Amino acid sequence: MTVEERVKNVVAQQLKVNLEDIKNNSDFVKDLGADSMASIELVAAFEAEFDVEMDEDAALKVKTVGEAIKFIQNMLDQ
Repeated sequence: MTVEERVKNVVAQQLKVNLEDIKNNSDFVKDLGADSMASIELVAAFEAEFDVEMDEDAALKVKTVGEAIKFIQNMLDQ
């Protein structure tokens, strides 16, 4: 599974949205309905899925699914 597929799976599970509704340009808040609590839970879910520790402030600045994919890919490449 690619990073993109894994990110979208986590988003679908955490935000209870259909996988096919999640696009790379989907905004977590505007398009997918994430509130601040859901955003924090999403960061925790990404950390668990990818076995990484994220800087929470930096992670919470990520606004779209595509940005999240890039952010996580960059962490994995380090």
